[in-house]
Amino acid sequence: MPVNLHSPVAQDLLPVPGVKLGVTEANIRKSDRRDLVVMTLTHGTAVAGVFTRNRFCAAPVVLCRQHLAASGQIRALLINTGNANAGTGEDGMLRARRSCEALAGLLNCADNQILPFSTGVIMETLPVERVVAGLPACVADLAEDNWLNAATAIMTTDIVAKGASTRIDIGGRSITVTGIAKGSGMIHPNMATMLGYIATDAAVSQSALDAMIHYAVNRSFNCITVDGDTSTNDSLLLMATGLSGGDIISDIHSAEYKALRDAVTQVAVQLAQAIVRDGEGATKFMTIEVQGGRDEAECRKIGYAIAHSPLIKTAFFASDPNLGRILAAIGYAGVEDLDVNLLRLYLGDVLVAENGGRASSYVEADGQRVMKEAEITVRVVLGRGRAESTLWTCDFSYDYVKINADYRS
Repeated sequence: MPVNLHSPVAQDLLPVPGVKLGVTEANIRKSDRRDLVVMTLTHGTAVAGVFTRNRFCAAPVVLCRQHLAASGQIRALLINTGNANAGTGEDGMLRARRSCEALAGLLNCADNQILPFSTGVIMETLPVERVVAGLPACVADLAEDNWLNAATAIMTTDIVAKGASTRIDIGGRSITVTGIAKGSGMIHPNMATMLGYIATDAAVSQSALDAMIHYAVNRSFNCITVDGDTSTNDSLLLMATGLSGGDIISDIHSAEYKALRDAVTQVAVQLAQAIVRDGEGATKFMTIEVQGGRDEAECRKIGYAIAHSPLIKTAFFASDPNLGRILAAIGYAGVEDLDVNLLRLYLGDVLVAENGGRASSYVEADGQRVMKEAEITVRVVLGRGRAESTLWTCDFSYDYVKINADYRS
């Protein structure tokens, strides 16, 4: 079961003026489940996106990048689960284009004003005829308060839907930020096997929105890992409809920009952490804090070495304080001039290692006490600077193997 995570209720996901969502059962892979979503955007909405760096990226990712670059105005998003349309060659591109053409016809807009997204099994043909057949029902279902149904419809191996909202005041105007995401396995930075959609009714220039999404993703979705696998379909969209009124936020040094940036980042962090808490088979949620580094890059190197290690992740599942595994991961992380004699390792509030070895005050019962908890912090103090980084991961359980062994059944 997810670690201290419950599905949001519909009322908690605040409508964003200018964004409507519609869902339906298109039977793309399985029957009797919602698996197709349309999200429409009011005219004038600014849209920014970040995508997977996997060179085998899916056809919809390629098409999204093309449409964002070519179109001055995105009008709708089309999302399907059950099929990733990745590893499908030119046929996959044709099918992704056909789905955009069909929705554009229903919405009376240009094909390149549609952004397609897919998630599910890789290297299988997208049943585009089912997607097209389901679109009229999605359009008929469009509503501003449909965020939870959309969050449910984009799930794959997720156990619970993932959504978050906040409301802030900027310049005397109430601003809403709402987001949904999916992801549970094949989770690794750049970004994860995740789809994420965050919208606000603030008015934001394109350049400021681009800066905002990169700031937020580098402090949220690029700080999580479940299994170290980077997916072919990772996508995150940030949309600003501008319907709250007021001046357009364009100066990234302004107080207004920073307030909105921080609100967007808050929602992104909630969604990213929800993905880890719902990691496939997860029983422990682990925060990896690396402090005292020379720069953030080396802090992340060490954090990811710990977070990716199957030996460490299985030890946490078993609540086995075999903590030498953490020291080993720190040592092979690739920080060549690391002085291990300056390093301190903490498990929760317990000092585990210092001066190049086991701390004289450490007793295994204390380590085991911390490891039995559902939420655990691993803190590494490098003693070589002021940089720091925080990452989030989960353990590996028997269920992780079962889920992925049976993924296509």
